[in-house]
Amino acid sequence: MLEILYQDDYFIAINKPSGLLVHKSKYAGPADEYAVEKLTDQIGKKVHLVHRLDRKTSGVLLFAFDKEMLKLLSDQFMNREVEKKYLAILRGWTKEEETIDYDLTNENEIVQNAITYYKRLMISEIDLPFLKHQTSRYSLVEAIPETGRFHQLRKHFKHILHPILGCRKHGCNKQNKLWLNTFNITAMPLHSHQLNFKHPITNQNISINASLSVNPGFLEIGNILGFDFKAYI
Repeated sequence: MLEILYQDDYFIAINKPSGLLVHKSKYAGPADEYAVEKLTDQIGKKVHLVHRLDRKTSGVLLFAFDKEMLKLLSDQFMNREVEKKYLAILRGWTKEEETIDYDLTNENEIVQNAITYYKRLMISEIDLPFLKHQTSRYSLVEAIPETGRFHQLRKHFKHILHPILGCRKHGCNKQNKLWLNTFNITAMPLHSHQLNFKHPITNQNISINASLSVNPGFLEIGNILGFDFKAYI
């Protein structure tokens, strides 16, 4: 059963588990189940996907019950009126906070402006030799993408040389292999933990929070690094 975080007459939000595909896509390949169909079967009602999360990414996922609400919510995303907050574990110690303003090229080779703000929440250093270093350092950050580009967080953190651990396409393959060989972990610690927006019908401020419990790989990595996740469980 999918964890339902919020539901009213107009839309519904779930806590998407890591590993669950949102919908059929030529980029992700086939799967046994998809979030759209799984939620439809669970509540017995058709839903329309408002935004997307990558397969390995967990957290708040929003659906509308009709096409009118879908347009209203989609317009808010397009107009940057929705605040999305993510948790991620990165290689290395980042700055305490930073705004990344770096254009990205989408799948159609179109260059788009992309902006991400992040702040560092915790740091860790463990006895895990890597290349010329005798230890390995990591940061837990909260990231707020001001734009919604394809793989924006993955690409932006790679750009500042602090890639997300476990990310294959835009990460550090040597670091990922180290975690596979040492801990048998291939998870990507990226989680959408909060979504904030104004309800299109009631004008109420809606804040939806998602527990890390649906991403066991994130929790396992955090445990190895000694991160305290009490505020996010």
